[in-house]
Formats: sequence, C-alpha cells, structure tokens
Amino acid sequence: MNMTDRPVAPTPTATLAAPPPAALSIAVLVPCHDEALTVATVVDAFRRALPGAIVYVYDNRSTDGTAAAAEAAGAVVRRENWPGKGNVVRRMFADIDADVYLLVDGDGTYDASVAPAMIAALVDEQLDMVVAKRRGVYDEAHRRGHGLGNRVFNRFYRAIFGPEFRDIFSGYRAFSRRFVKSFPAISSGFEIETEMSVHASQLRLPVAEIEADYDARPEGSSSKLSTVRDAIRIFGMMALLYKEIRPARFFGLVAAALVGVAVVLGVPLVETWLETGLVPRFPTAILATGLMVLAGIALTCGLILDSVARGRLEQKRFAYLAQGGDRAAR
Repeated sequence: MNMTDRPVAPTPTATLAAPPPAALSIAVLVPCHDEALTVATVVDAFRRALPGAIVYVYDNRSTDGTAAAAEAAGAVVRRENWPGKGNVVRRMFADIDADVYLLVDGDGTYDASVAPAMIAALVDEQLDMVVAKRRGVYDEAHRRGHGLGNRVFNRFYRAIFGPEFRDIFSGYRAFSRRFVKSFPAISSGFEIETEMSVHASQLRLPVAEIEADYDARPEGSSSKLSTVRDAIRIFGMMALLYKEIRPARFFGLVAAALVGVAVVLGVPLVETWLETGLVPRFPTAILATGLMVLAGIALTCGLILDSVARGRLEQKRFAYLAQGGDRAAR
C-alpha cells in the first residue's frame, strides 16, 4: 500500500491537561539498570505529576544501589534477572494490572509534566498508545551516531511499515490495558520500542504522538546504548518483523535478487549457445540454473507464509479484542 493511502497520526504539542479521572488505575513502569543516580528523581517527578498512580521500578541486575534508591523515593520495587530492556518490559506487562500504563526510562531524560497530557489523549481519544515524540533528540542529548541512526531508522520504518510514527525509539509511552495484555513482546533488548511500533502499525491500532522535551543525561550518568551493537540488533528486528508480517514481499525481494544474479550469469552463456551451439562453462550454467530454482522456491515460500501470516494477524486481532473495552474508553 502506498504511504499516501494511509492516514498519518496527529502530532500535537503537549499542553497542560487535567488530571486523569480518579477512577482509573494508573501504573508508571520504570525499567532500570544501574540508574541509582537518577531513579529517585524520576520516581519523585512522576509521583508529583500523577498523584494517584503507582510507580513500579523493575531493577534489571543493577549493581549500584538502584533498587534501594527507588524504594526510598516511594516506588514499588521488583526485580527481573533476565538481562535486557525487552525482558523487563515483558515481565512488567505480564505482572501488573491497571487501566492505563505509562512506560518511561529511569535515566531522567524525559519530562514528567507531559504525562497527564499523554494519559488525557489516551483516555479522551480512546487510543491504545501515545508516544512522546522527543523534541531535541538529535541535539545535545544524543551522540552524533545515535542522532543519525534515529533519522535513518525512522525513515526506513515509515517506508516499510507505515507513516504512523516519527520517533519509533522513544522510551516514553502511554498504553491502554488492551494493548499491554495483547502485546507479544518477543524482543529482549532496546529493540522493544520498535516491536511496539510495528505491532501497532500491523493491527492498525489508534495511536498518536505528543511532542515532549528530551534532555541530556545528568553529569555522571552513562548511557547503556551502543551505537553499532544496538543498530545491528534494531535492523535485525526490523528485518525479522518485516519477514513475519509481509513474507510475500520479503521472499519476493529475495527471489528477485536471485533471478537478477542468475540472469547476469546466464545471458552470456545463452548468447554463446545461440552463436556456436555450445555451452562452454558448465559450472556457471549449473549455478545460474540453481539460482533460478532457488528463486522459485523463495517465491513459493513467500506465498505460503503469507497465508500463515494472515492467520497469525487474525489471532493477534482476536487476542486484542478478547481484552474487551478499557474502562478508560467508557
């Protein structure tokens, strides 16, 4: 489907919003690994921004006193021993029951004052996910390699999955209960945000982005991101999800590449055969023939897996619908 055929989610600027209805249970989820320097500030900021919410900090094998700092600040502290942000988020989504969920990193880079506006948009517009589109993410808050990677991957995402998001790597998101309890969460690391975005795009869920300030880490706090390693993991996750969601296109591209190589190798052989009646390079002829056979197999696999993918999409949709309407949407 052409990108112009799909609606683009609005990107409003965050404004002051009324507190969420008291009847709603709100869970603030803070995955942390070695964030003792900032986690108390984050917990305090979100307790003040959302007075009725419960702040959960999941300590992911920290060695610097993160859990003690979070507990002293008033958070409910739990632990997840499987390393990686994706594993922590999967555990959080499975363990915690609430009407509205707010996911935020524990590094102190996100603005807590935007949280009421995000939740208000989620509730009032009956959305399943609201993403804080980071303002200034390409400036002082990121290393140059990260800023370039953000631009490249965001454009790549919009080209292959759809135009719904401008910041697929934001770690600051609000969710409905329906989204959280039907999200498969197969990622183990920082690529979890990409998986969330793809899940929403695939199911065509109602989503929106709200602009929010994004600050640099405080002095003495170090990022857990690795430009090259995480870029490779995120690209691999995108390729995997593209194969899972659109296998006909994925294997169609593989088939086209194999056919192209086979044609380049085979055309000179055909020309020689037409001129002389001989095939002088049998290994090349066998290789070209084998590539054409592999192209046919790839195309067949893509068509078969496309039917399987449609069945899996139906199952995801049924899992989403089985959660029923959110209290926030009534």
